[in-house]
Amino acid sequence: MSFCRFSTELVANNKTQIDNIFIDNFLPSAPDLCVKVYLYGLYLATNDIEIDNTFEAFAKKLNISELDLESAFRYWEEQGLVQVLSTYPIQVLYKPLKDVFNGIRLYKPEKYEKFNSQAQELFKGMREITKTEYGEYYDFLEKSHMQQEALLMIMGYCIQSKNKAVGYSYILTVAKNWAKEGILTAQQVEEKLCQAEQSSSALAAVLNALGIKRNAFIEEKEMYLKWKEGMGFEDDAILFVAQSMKRKGGCEKLNALLEKYFLNGKFSVAEIKHFIASQDEIFALAKQINRNLGVYYESLDSEIETYITPWLNMGFEAKALEDLASYAFKSSIRSLDGLNSLVQKLYKLGILTKSALDEYLAGIVKIDEQIKILLQNLNISRRVNAFDRESYKTWKTVWNMSDEVISYAAELAKDKLSPLQYIARLLASWHENNITTVSQAKNLTPVAASQPQQSKLKGRSYTKQDYQAMIQSIDEIEL
Repeated sequence: MSFCRFSTELVANNKTQIDNIFIDNFLPSAPDLCVKVYLYGLYLATNDIEIDNTFEAFAKKLNISELDLESAFRYWEEQGLVQVLSTYPIQVLYKPLKDVFNGIRLYKPEKYEKFNSQAQELFKGMREITKTEYGEYYDFLEKSHMQQEALLMIMGYCIQSKNKAVGYSYILTVAKNWAKEGILTAQQVEEKLCQAEQSSSALAAVLNALGIKRNAFIEEKEMYLKWKEGMGFEDDAILFVAQSMKRKGGCEKLNALLEKYFLNGKFSVAEIKHFIASQDEIFALAKQINRNLGVYYESLDSEIETYITPWLNMGFEAKALEDLASYAFKSSIRSLDGLNSLVQKLYKLGILTKSALDEYLAGIVKIDEQIKILLQNLNISRRVNAFDRESYKTWKTVWNMSDEVISYAAELAKDKLSPLQYIARLLASWHENNITTVSQAKNLTPVAASQPQQSKLKGRSYTKQDYQAMIQSIDEIEL
């Protein structure tokens, strides 16, 4: 017994640290008994307890045989985590886990003797397997717990597929990907290979459609299995998409297209054809809108995603969007953002179809014609502007003035210095006094109406600026 040692209470309150390397890389694939042995041995080694730190007490504590206990430590010795210093009496040395990832691994030569010879035969004299390469295979087998026969089958498959002496990094990449899928036994590898061969003729047709004149590589076979088994595409659909590519882009582009159709829920040839046709129509619409708007974009993908598709999803007819782009151009709106503002305003009005847009625009043209006549009567020769439209709509829709009353106000304003402002003051005065006909307006003295700086409207005073603010606050949508 040691001269100085920890008390039982202190040991009970102490902690045993477990390296994350063990949890992440060894625990998931290790047998349950081996995990128990490793952890309890780590506990004994960490706390330096002598009272029951014997081989016999260890086995009794875990309720296992001494033979099973030795086998468990031999397992961890092969993994590189411990070293069995002696057998009688048995002594075990726990090693730093970082050494395992620094290449310090020991393997019994007889364990991989058969594997070494069979692996070399697979290359049929094309090249020699180096000591470093063998070490990489051993490490993979130990960490993944794949059967040696399974890895040999994968090696043969890789060599046959590429028809050349492939490097070990390529072989291990394939093996690791299959191991992630849970393919660790020779039987599972054989099933996967049979599955790949069943689609070989269909895949050959796809490669031919892509302009690839060779046998399929492993990666391409796995892609095809993903398209069929993982995504649910049938052979005819995959071949149709490959043919639609016109031999451009290879398997990577084909994979991207199939993923796109998968995300949009298009699996059959008919569904894919309809989807492609609709996409072509959208591209054609985007080009036409740009022409009508007077803009040019080299790539339409961003425009379609940002503008065209949302507009169509809002319910707009394609022809309505084309006509609106033409109207925007004539109104000096030359950008998609500007056009989008018009689209949003029309959406609020429920104007989504060509017929509704035609009717709405016709109404605007009619109003412009009426305003133009009004300006001509006032001897104003300029074009109708946005302020004219806002003022006219206020008179008509907010103050409820008829065309006859507006025309009468224009007659009174002909000789004034600012005739439009004079009309606004007259109409405001008449609106204040509930005047809606020409005969009623004639009975109100125009002079009084010409002084609206402190006029009364519904019990309070309003200035000229107040009237302008009222016009601006009207929540009216104008193109």
